[in-house]
Amino acid sequence: MSWFILFVAGLFEIAWAIGLEYSNGLSEPVPTAGTVVALVVSMVLLGRAVQDLPIGTAYAVWTGIGAVGTASLGIALFDEPATGARLLFISVIVSGIVGLHLVSGGH
Repeated sequence: MSWFILFVAGLFEIAWAIGLEYSNGLSEPVPTAGTVVALVVSMVLLGRAVQDLPIGTAYAVWTGIGAVGTASLGIALFDEPATGARLLFISVIVSGIVGLHLVSGGH
């Protein structure tokens, strides 16, 4: 269950990171409020996940999910470049997330 909670925390990390773009430097009230809510939910869920998972592993996976999701949505929503090199390095992050999950043993 902790891995699922960590995954959801990572999704909320993506939400607040993308919310930063929509909030126009935190100057738009509604997107800013959504960004703050997503940030709080992400942190609370991360805090819950680290009760059962090692902090180093959980934090690396959480940031990795956020980085991959945010970079992917940057490509899809904001016309950021989708070069081969960029996609390769995003896939390296995904490999790291999967690897950390696999070597975490009983956690």
